[in-house]
Amino acid sequence: MATIPTDRAPDSTLAFLRAGYRFVGQRCDRYGTDIFQTRLLLEPTICLRGRAATELFYDADRFMREGAMPARGQRTLTGRGGVQGLDGDAHHDRKAMFMSLMSPAAVRRLGQLFADEWQARLPAWELSGTVTLHTEVASMLTRAVCAWAGVPLSGGELDRRTADLQAMIDSAAAIGPRHWRGRLGRYRSEYWGADLVEQVRHGKLSPPEGTALRVIAEHRDGEGRRLPRRIAAVELLNVLRPTIAVARFVVFAALALHDHPAWRQRVRDDDAEAGQFVQEVRRYYPFFPVAAARVRRDFDWQGYHFPQGRRVLLDLYGTNHHPEVWPEPERFRPERFAGWPGDPFTLVPQGGGDHVAGHRCAGEWITIELMKRAVTLLTEVIRYDVPPQDLAVDLSRMPALPASGFVVTAVRRTG
Repeated sequence: MATIPTDRAPDSTLAFLRAGYRFVGQRCDRYGTDIFQTRLLLEPTICLRGRAATELFYDADRFMREGAMPARGQRTLTGRGGVQGLDGDAHHDRKAMFMSLMSPAAVRRLGQLFADEWQARLPAWELSGTVTLHTEVASMLTRAVCAWAGVPLSGGELDRRTADLQAMIDSAAAIGPRHWRGRLGRYRSEYWGADLVEQVRHGKLSPPEGTALRVIAEHRDGEGRRLPRRIAAVELLNVLRPTIAVARFVVFAALALHDHPAWRQRVRDDDAEAGQFVQEVRRYYPFFPVAAARVRRDFDWQGYHFPQGRRVLLDLYGTNHHPEVWPEPERFRPERFAGWPGDPFTLVPQGGGDHVAGHRCAGEWITIELMKRAVTLLTEVIRYDVPPQDLAVDLSRMPALPASGFVVTAVRRTG
């Protein structure tokens, strides 16, 4: 039996926070392997990357999600009791609830709501002179996804709800004030969501049939039980929060268009190339760094032993940049997706494996739809200038974003 290479530090938590997205990949390169073990938050942890590792990681017979996410992440990013931490029948039932929301027509409707919000903001952008794209897109996505989900949102609530949802996204790997802002944002958002669920259940609020708020409020598990109000709130936020996170991908798409201007014309002229561009943005730029699981029972893989209960991290960013999976991974080349077979274990910015039975993000189709809409709007609907600014993407910061948030000026309509 081979010995898993071991990081020599007694605990690597601070090193993980310093290295960010490159933590796993740097050590894999150092040891000449796609697997090593270390200690994170004082707990023994096996780290993996690559296609074979991804296929292993999403094997539900070998891994489970219960207890895998550190408590800090649950208190900010995911919440406690949500679909991400479930296994077996409980997970299948809850995931089916989410998948019922993801029909092609429903996804297109959310895309149209987002495009409508963008168009509605254009007069203000034309007058303002300076626009920070990340701030604006996050706000538009909040309004669009709340309308889509059947969540009432008064004008005075928009900024507060957007800020709380953004804080949850921004705080999962943070320490200090960012972490506490995320915890406060989750507390306030879960209270808000639980109240909405109760209003639906008591007939005080009647969202349209098939919307997320109504589906989640009325959902019953295999034993006919409704979700507890707090868990229902967590799952409602699991619709809203990941949609707001797409603002980061929209900013990265704008950055890619800026850095590779030839693609502005290519995405306008060819829908297939626009799709390739969106997929390469999702592969190339950082989103969430790792996914976590625990070993269900002892097993051996490629000569390495995985003991029951051991926490395992899959390097999502590192798999998207693995040279054996993606030739020249540090080059931005959308052409690589021409003829791509859709392998569920190679492109994993939102997890791998199967959407229906596994833990791959149910909202991946929403992400792609919203990004395609944004690329169309950025290349066909508006023109703008990109003034000098700090567009560096710090990979030690999780989640990452261009430092400036991508500022544009002189926004005007085309034509």
